[in-house]
Formats: sequence, structure tokens, C-alpha cells
Amino acid sequence: MATCATDARSCPQPAGIDRAAPSAARAGIESGALRGRALFELLRDVPSRDRDGWLDELLGFEDPPPDLATLPRGAVPYLPSGVDEILAMVIEASIQPDDELVDLGSGLGRVVILAHLLSGARACGVEIQEPLVRLATARCAALGLPLVSFVHANAADVELDGSVFFLYAPCNGAMLAGVLRRIETVARRRPIVVCAVDLEFHGVPWLRARPTARVSLAVYDSCVPGVPLRSR
Repeated sequence: MATCATDARSCPQPAGIDRAAPSAARAGIESGALRGRALFELLRDVPSRDRDGWLDELLGFEDPPPDLATLPRGAVPYLPSGVDEILAMVIEASIQPDDELVDLGSGLGRVVILAHLLSGARACGVEIQEPLVRLATARCAALGLPLVSFVHANAADVELDGSVFFLYAPCNGAMLAGVLRRIETVARRRPIVVCAVDLEFHGVPWLRARPTARVSLAVYDSCVPGVPLRSR
């Protein structure tokens, strides 16, 4: 499978893709023809102000249902990450086909689906709102994406595993502290990368910040004694 920003080779644009009609380009996603650099370049050609809506139409997303009234203390209402931040995350974290991406607070699945399509990596979303999990799972089935999955769970309570973790301010307070403890457990077994949008982790001793090209995106490498650093 062709990868995008981490692959220096050019990948030709599939024939017949209409850049102005995302619903028409969806056939390329469903057939497996529109992946990697081809998809990356297609998105880059869409004006930045239109990319979020363009991608949602491409993937066939419905409007999200209302947030549950029973969200626990510390949980944040659903707000999808911007496409530009997802593109930057795939590049900055150098996501490869053998990676396992975990999005904590995955909503309808925009992050995990797009990151998988661009990189080929297996991807899993953890989401506390069951209606969002149900819609995201149905979308992946319709698009034919068996390497993308979703778990209905509180990320502070579920056992995690993966090589790259993504957080778009999914929670705060004690819940966020619990999520970080869960991620640290993974970091004590294997080297990981933690990517966060509009969220910074100051004073976390097992995380080492990387410089990034996008102000809204923070990227951290795990640095746990006895665990090798990520080699990419």
C-alpha cells in the first residue's frame, strides 16, 4: 500500500478522480485506489477553509448526533479535529504501515480513517459516546476498511496498546490524568509517540517534546529508562 507524507516517492493520481466532487471520489476510497500520496495531494489541492467539509463528504459522514447528557465529569463534548492537523500529525509522527494508531476521543472517526488511508497503519478509535462509535463503525464497513476499528469505552478506564496516540483535548482534570497513566503503561513496554492538538503536556517526565511545524500540534516521544527510543 502506498503511503503519503512519509514516502518520498511520488504516487500517481488515480484516473477519473474529480477534485471538485468528493462524493464521486469516494469510489476510489471504496475500491482501494485512492490512498497514500494520491489522497494527500488531493486534499492539499482543496482550499484549506473547505478541507474539513470536503473530507466529511468524501467519507460519507452524517451529521453527528447530540452529545449524551450523561457524559462523566471531565469528558469533553464531541468536536472533530481539523484535517490540517491530521495531515500534520501523519507527517510529524512519521506514521508507517506497521504502526498502530490510537485516537482517544475518536468521535465519528475522522482521525483514524484519514490517518489509515494516508499511511496504511492499523488504527483504533476509543470513544465514550456509543452513538458515535456505532456511526463510525458503520462508515468503516461501508468504506471497506478492516484495519480501522472502534471501542466504546472511557479511555481512562480501558487497557491501551499502540505505537502512536492522538488526543484532541478529549477530556480534562482527573480523567485526563487517568488517560495519561494508561498511555504511560504502554510507554513502559514499547517506544511510542503522543500527538496532541490544542493540548500540551508540561512536566510529564516520560514525555520528550519534539519541535513541530504546526503551532496547534504538539508531538512527544516517550523516554522511559530501559525502553529504546522510537527509531523513525
